[in-house]
Amino acid sequence: MTAGLGIALGIGLVLLLVAPLVVPIPPPRGTLPPEELAPGGGEFLPVGGVKVYVERAGGGEPGFLLLHGFGGSTFSWREVLPALARWGTAVAYDRPGFGLTERPLRWDGPSPYGLEFGVKLSEGLLDHLGLDRAVVMAHSAGAVVGLELALQRPVRVSALVLVAPAVGLGSPLPPPIRALLATPHARRLGPVLLRRVARGVPEALRQAWHDPGGVTPDVEAGYLLPLRARDWDRGLWEVLLAARPTPLHERLRELKAPVLVVTGDDDRLVSPDRARELAARIPGAELVVVPRSGHLPMEERPAEFLAAVEAFLVRHGLLGGARP
Repeated sequence: MTAGLGIALGIGLVLLLVAPLVVPIPPPRGTLPPEELAPGGGEFLPVGGVKVYVERAGGGEPGFLLLHGFGGSTFSWREVLPALARWGTAVAYDRPGFGLTERPLRWDGPSPYGLEFGVKLSEGLLDHLGLDRAVVMAHSAGAVVGLELALQRPVRVSALVLVAPAVGLGSPLPPPIRALLATPHARRLGPVLLRRVARGVPEALRQAWHDPGGVTPDVEAGYLLPLRARDWDRGLWEVLLAARPTPLHERLRELKAPVLVVTGDDDRLVSPDRARELAARIPGAELVVVPRSGHLPMEERPAEFLAAVEAFLVRHGLLGGARP
């Protein structure tokens, strides 16, 4: 009986280890190629070996490069993109792992979901569009990419606008945990868990707004659209695995471009105190606190947001021509 039990346990262990690798896991229901989900006016550009979803408007100088935060997309900039286009060339794009940008599942070199690739992708997009420099507007977790771009390639960044910047918050996964979650088993099962987590997106969105009533059905649908893109769950899993610690706070004094930090006075996701602390660490940085706004001031209070950006750019001689 002991031998039989051992054999049974051995078979059970083998099945437990092998089954997740061979049992088919169906994709999320209703997912489609990103090209079939794209609204009118956007385009897919091949940059860095990835098909990047881009929305752009306007022309001429200055250029504006808009980077969304975690869980965001070009949709996050819909309220200000047309106005910025009357100042110059406004470009918003979906970072890998979000929105409608392609989600590669195999690659050579650095992960397309990591910070190193994100910086190269931002610069590559500027090259593709013929923009020598740009005012980089970066929201929440996108601020890390914006800061790294300004530090590594200062000649490409004429100014930085950091919106509710999630810089230095928490820490990426410890190496042993990341190694565990990068195993073939976890890469297959982890995305399934993310599908359950994604059910909380509407409530998380309401938490991001000062006035939850502003999260209309259209706004909710705009944020849920990327969850219909093929492999969204696998791409998001790779975003989590690619996160690495970055000593940004130690390098903030190296920034050459003028910096504006914008925060909502009722940001419950990234405290306004964090924004104040970041602004204080950057030489010459300016801080604007938008009243009656949560984590998304460019959406919730676009007029106040644009007024703050305009005043900042005028002070630094970066804005001419028409105003929104």
